[in-house]
Amino acid sequence: MSNTGTLSWRPIEAADVPACAVLLAAIEEVDQTGDVFGEEDLLETFRAPGRDYPRGSLCVHDGEVMVGYSCLAPGSADQVHQMSLFGGVHPAYRRQGIGGRLLDWAELAAVPLHKERYPGLPLSISGWCAASDSGASALYASRGFRPARWFHLMGADLTTGYLTKGGLSAPVPAGVHIVAFTADLAEEARLLRNEAFGQAGQMAPDDWAYFLSYDSFRPAFSYLAYDGAETVGVLIAREYDAYTELTGVLDLYIAEVATRRSARNRGIASALLSRALADARSAGFTAASLTVSADSPTGAFGLYQRAGFAIRTTSVMQVKDLDVG
Repeated sequence: MSNTGTLSWRPIEAADVPACAVLLAAIEEVDQTGDVFGEEDLLETFRAPGRDYPRGSLCVHDGEVMVGYSCLAPGSADQVHQMSLFGGVHPAYRRQGIGGRLLDWAELAAVPLHKERYPGLPLSISGWCAASDSGASALYASRGFRPARWFHLMGADLTTGYLTKGGLSAPVPAGVHIVAFTADLAEEARLLRNEAFGQAGQMAPDDWAYFLSYDSFRPAFSYLAYDGAETVGVLIAREYDAYTELTGVLDLYIAEVATRRSARNRGIASALLSRALADARSAGFTAASLTVSADSPTGAFGLYQRAGFAIRTTSVMQVKDLDVG
């Protein structure tokens, strides 16, 4: 532990990735959020469209050890620009004012980045913390943030016991067929996903290309559903090597599930999920996980519960509206 006067503060650079990975591992060991990131995962964020690490990031070092960080991401914009904030403080350096300084910096840094990207729109900034973390919640509240949405990390055990709960058994609806994801179907998948998530959840072509370029993307366990020639559903899966290395569990992460609005309530999402989990189990995966909004208007939480998923952890999105002048 160090006096805050000995700390150094500067933007995050690619060379900081190893130190950042160590910091995130220390945070996860205490907070147990289920978020596990390796160095390759972190390096990929430097390619993310719209990221500005020189102006939109800050890390804190005690000598060679990174003890805190904050990073802004462009987020989405409909009637309001919703900028995302990611950050954390090493457990041994908490309650020294570092988290507060990082939040204060983020508010100031967000405004010029917002004005360049979405001039004329209001701006809100969103951070996350574990629902059980009263200290982080109090810190956000002290800076004027309010809890806005809750998200569940859910998991399923892809073993024989999982089968007895009804998992992997959803039939493919009449007239629908499921095909494996291939690169030539990427644009169809993006358009379907955007239609399903609505105006506030749009993903531009360059963002989608980046999303599919992750080393963790697993096209062999990703699928599109068709009703005749019309795309009606999509599922995108990932596998995080860092999680497997840490836990010894081969886990398939379901990153996206979307159904065309006109095709909902037909069991298409259930069929896509069943196909992915059955194929994963056959390939040796022993678990699956996903993140879902607790108040999803599509009823996704109930769908995943019926498929055998259970809540592992819950996080809170903390939001603050900023004055952009």
